[in-house]
Amino acid sequence: MPLPTSPSDSFGVSRRGFMVGGLAAAATVAFGAATPASASPLVAHGGSGHGFSGRRARRWAQDTWTSLVAMTDETTGLPADNVLGDLSGRSGYTSPTNIGGLLWSGVVARELGIVSRRDLDALATRTLETVLQVEHHEPSGMLYNWYSEATGEALRTWPDSGDPVYRFASSVDNAWLGAAMRVVMSAIPGRPAELARQVWERMRWDAFYNPGTGAEHPTVRPGGLMHGGFFVDEHDRPGEVYQGSHIGGDPVWLSNHHYDTFVSETRMTSYLGIVAGQVPAAHYYAAWRTFPGGDDWAWQESRPVGVSRTYQGIEVFEGAYEYRGMRIVPGWGGSMFEELMPDLFVPEASWGRRSWGRNHPLHVRAQREHGLDEAGYGVWGFSPSSDPFGGYREYGVDRLGMNPDGYLSDRESTNVDAGYAGVREGTNPTPDFGDGVVTPHAAMLAMSYERDAAFANLARIEDELGAYGPGGFLDAVSASGVVADRHLSLDQAMCMGALGSVLGGGVVQRAFATRQVRDALHPLMRAEEFGAA
Repeated sequence: MPLPTSPSDSFGVSRRGFMVGGLAAAATVAFGAATPASASPLVAHGGSGHGFSGRRARRWAQDTWTSLVAMTDETTGLPADNVLGDLSGRSGYTSPTNIGGLLWSGVVARELGIVSRRDLDALATRTLETVLQVEHHEPSGMLYNWYSEATGEALRTWPDSGDPVYRFASSVDNAWLGAAMRVVMSAIPGRPAELARQVWERMRWDAFYNPGTGAEHPTVRPGGLMHGGFFVDEHDRPGEVYQGSHIGGDPVWLSNHHYDTFVSETRMTSYLGIVAGQVPAAHYYAAWRTFPGGDDWAWQESRPVGVSRTYQGIEVFEGAYEYRGMRIVPGWGGSMFEELMPDLFVPEASWGRRSWGRNHPLHVRAQREHGLDEAGYGVWGFSPSSDPFGGYREYGVDRLGMNPDGYLSDRESTNVDAGYAGVREGTNPTPDFGDGVVTPHAAMLAMSYERDAAFANLARIEDELGAYGPGGFLDAVSASGVVADRHLSLDQAMCMGALGSVLGGGVVQRAFATRQVRDALHPLMRAEEFGAA
């Protein structure tokens, strides 16, 4: 079945349905009971009383690293997907994303003096030796989504339920592993760098890349798109797949689902493919900045405004959504990690001053204004996370996402509908919001753009909502003080990466953004002008 080419086709497959790695599949985890930390909603404050403190931020980094150490198996060097807030109860499984997150977090910990060079070398060597030995898809070099952190075996059944696990190689989960390999290659010389290079050099990003030119493959946008991933085994698959291969060899079951929105964590896969020379540079311009603004696209969150520009022969609609006097290029869901996680590695704001350099600070400002002013939660920072009320959930700011059903910001799933100008009236343009849910990793990511405001927000989350433990910030908390008493490996790794940006002079970016990366990506980012303002 071809990729949707008209708005009426666009919901045939969930746009996150094939991201079955670290984040989306965490919804299957049975989370512990929610923990109330306070009895009433937090009253909104300004940033007063919580000026930035490097000492306090370093304590956060120390404690966050403690949680990652607690997750990590001493023999394999692989981190569990999650642990409880008291640092007990390893999950029994891990993913490529989690493995990558441990490694870049270790680079930050060494930079901040939390771990010695010798200890980091030993940990990274142990982890990477395991990575090179685990079962993987040999033609592409890509890891499957789920492994036992205790043995390194690719899982065939879930540890808790016994349900079957089918081998799936996720493009975005492998991207975070690949990004970590680039960091280790630069930042941990000697044996770890050599092992990381071996992993990196076997990875085929073009295994995920659909140029749209083959008769046996779905039609996609000019410039080609990345598949969500592929299954190796034939079985009853969720969503829609087809049999084929982009790199020859035995066919796999490729997802019909492609990543076609640009403000998304999934752009990291595209970056790596371009850097490796396996994907054409023009692919950078292929994904939607926003969907078109015509009347027949009125199903999306709101009507975008903007103009079309052409880069490397590809016409790009440089659209943006209007929100609180700003024009912002939206993501799919409106979450902080869609906007900012790749920026931990690639200096997007400086390389793309007229694109990411405009959008990143506007997205952070919009999240802050939503949490403090529009919704009145008193705290802010919205991104997929553990749900304090059970399970896992994709939180975000509805107006910053193209998804009409939203990544919503409160427990009650308050969905803003401001309408689509000239076509439909809004049914809920100015709602009353309920019990907002924030995640510390979102505020951590924001510190690179609003250091003082984000720090003050995190201090309130710790001091007034009590979402803190021996392993650092707990994964999420509601404005009423209900805490998700758990640490997720990826979210802790995002916290470490963000603290490395603020306290360590952008240590992860410095390691990743080598001359090879700059030569590949900087010209593409520099050329583009977003509709953000």
